[in-house]
Amino acid sequence: MPRISRLNRSEVSPELRGIYDRFLHDRGNVPYFFRTVAHRPEIMQTMAAHMNAVLNTGTLPTRLKELVVVRTSQLNGTAYCLASHTAICLKLAWTPEHLAALDDWQTSTLFSEAEKEAIHLAESMTLHSHEFTDADFASLRRFYSEGEVVELLCAIGLFNYFNRFNNLLQMEPTQPATAEELAEAGVHPVTA
Repeated sequence: MPRISRLNRSEVSPELRGIYDRFLHDRGNVPYFFRTVAHRPEIMQTMAAHMNAVLNTGTLPTRLKELVVVRTSQLNGTAYCLASHTAICLKLAWTPEHLAALDDWQTSTLFSEAEKEAIHLAESMTLHSHEFTDADFASLRRFYSEGEVVELLCAIGLFNYFNRFNNLLQMEPTQPATAEELAEAGVHPVTA
């Protein structure tokens, strides 16, 4: 049982319904996190916009940002974010083997040197940010521009925030939307 109630599409303002509809169209559900944050519409609106900017703009591929999101969520033990973002990673052509190899990324042959630097950044920022040395930063900069480092830091930082929020609330993974919810949002699922 949720610690804070989750608002359904019918319970929120028209502005938030638009956000719900985008999630339903893009993901087939409205994440429980956002249904919870909907208790404060201004926060939900800016949070959804910020997440979109962090994950879907810039020069780095969303695929790489989602990989560091999964590693961050693994380190924080956040089943809620792992369920959602593992599914997204798989859609973005990461394999189950890639995701399992994140625990031993240093010796894995599945990741490029640039990807390993991004994973190292995620681990350092999540576990011991004060220990990220100038040498670590120089190594990271071999592969990423200053703007790209900002993109990675924002993705990692945003999900450290989301992870802690969801862990404290004991948020369970979001279930797919019902046919009624999809229809209400004008989303028509493809049937085989």
